[in-house]
Amino acid sequence: MAAAPLYCVCRQPYDVSRFMIECDICKDWFHGSCVQVEEHQAVDIDVYHCPNCDDVLGPSLMKKRNNWHRHDYTEPNDGTKPVQAGTSVFVKELQNRAFASGEDILLRMRGEQVTQRYLERHGFHYPIAVTEMEGLGLKLPPTTFSVKDVEEYVGGDKVIDVIDVARQADSKMKLSEFIKYYTKPHRPKVLNLISLEFSDTKMSKLVEVPDVAQRMSWVENYWPDDSFFPKPFVQKYCLMGVKDSYTDFHIDFGGTSVWYHVLWGEKIFYLIKPTLDNLALYEAWSSSPNQSEVFFGDKVDKCYKCVVPQGTTLLIPTGWIHAVLTSQDCMAFGGNFLHNLNIGMQLRCYEMERRLKTPDLFKFPYFEAICWYVAKNLLETLKELREDGCPPPNYLVDGVKALIGALKTWLKREPSSEVPDNIRPNHLIKELTKEIPKYDLPICREHPTSPSTEEAIQGMLSMAGLLCSKTENVASSQEPWWPSPSQHLQLEKRDCEQHRLQGNKSLIDSQGNSSSEAWDNQGLPSPDIEYQYCEPSMSPPLHPSKRHAPNPHP
Repeated sequence: MAAAPLYCVCRQPYDVSRFMIECDICKDWFHGSCVQVEEHQAVDIDVYHCPNCDDVLGPSLMKKRNNWHRHDYTEPNDGTKPVQAGTSVFVKELQNRAFASGEDILLRMRGEQVTQRYLERHGFHYPIAVTEMEGLGLKLPPTTFSVKDVEEYVGGDKVIDVIDVARQADSKMKLSEFIKYYTKPHRPKVLNLISLEFSDTKMSKLVEVPDVAQRMSWVENYWPDDSFFPKPFVQKYCLMGVKDSYTDFHIDFGGTSVWYHVLWGEKIFYLIKPTLDNLALYEAWSSSPNQSEVFFGDKVDKCYKCVVPQGTTLLIPTGWIHAVLTSQDCMAFGGNFLHNLNIGMQLRCYEMERRLKTPDLFKFPYFEAICWYVAKNLLETLKELREDGCPPPNYLVDGVKALIGALKTWLKREPSSEVPDNIRPNHLIKELTKEIPKYDLPICREHPTSPSTEEAIQGMLSMAGLLCSKTENVASSQEPWWPSPSQHLQLEKRDCEQHRLQGNKSLIDSQGNSSSEAWDNQGLPSPDIEYQYCEPSMSPPLHPSKRHAPNPHP
């Protein structure tokens, strides 16, 4: 057997897990860590000289900057090419734009009010902002906690994904190198870290997620300890962004809901409702070749600006489309969770990811496996409720119906490798299908379906300026997604009166008689109504930035 080729000054075989760069003179390959070249730096090098060739020919030649508004800053600036997302020109323009106020859709609540019971009664369809943390169950380090403290608890050798914001491209580097970059007074480029999941580190003990996220999480409630598949860890992320970091519009993987807390600094969220029309436009925009040149907020009826200052926790519901600007150096903590309240929307987002061919790296780990586990558990829940004579809440009936449809589709589409060994898929689907008709409940209007391929193509052509059709105006012509502010007040009064009359009725009774699941008819619930309270990891990056390899491997 021939020996593996050796590379670099260390004379080691090729290692797929380590970044390497090719010398343009001697054509040998070198580990970036051995020659002090980070992956994000390699893209700035025009002609690379390795240490040996450097002694003869001098330093490597760097690329010349010709513009400040394109991802490829070497392009000639002839004034004809549009501004691309993330560039310094884009960020300046974004800061000067006018947006609808986040207060129009933001629900401000105290920590003690954000409970599983509250969301089950009213639904989880609006972003929630919490400034009074008591009762939320969120545990965090003190505000004096620094990026150097993160390195101490996580370990400087941990390899992380960082985003070169001006290029909207990923690269890998050691955490220690990122901390050095972060603490320097002069930063030659804007790097953003949003994908540090730390559940398997010492820092995990310093953070406890909000009670509502913990109690509603599919993974925490339904993932079996003896599962063949590794447990997904997506509940604890540390985000360290420098000023002017920008993450373009996206939906969190698997349609997960998300919690963010700004420990220090400030973030600005640009939020868009997940209506049928907005989702169709989003899918077309995501698949368009000029995506980075089109600000998605301009394609919809309303984009809401929400400033999240230090000490504030923001909870974003399923499917909301959002972009994020770091307006000043910032450390934030966050996490993602799937839950029972919006099953249909979660499945819709997952199918959209499939159509967009999202890489597995940026998808919820073993999403289909967790759905099978959930289906098995919900079957038992429905049986128990029936035996106790308690009707299930509408959101659960709707969710199980959507889940049945998805499971059938997955079995027909291809033999799934994510069906757990201890589950008989066809039998489970049959039993769930038999159980659902037992409940003669008023079902809310079905969630809008994801756009078809034809709709996506129509939307993409429209955004490219090649088609003038109703797709361009769908957002403005659609019926209101939720009631007007005046209707909100009427709904609040109704809920308050219902609560007074129901007294100490069981949670199931309240849910069964509630119509809060309807996406198209749900009013903004009042946070001031008091209710009884009820009590090596798989960690994808939070946002699928496009990775451009600086050079091919040997």
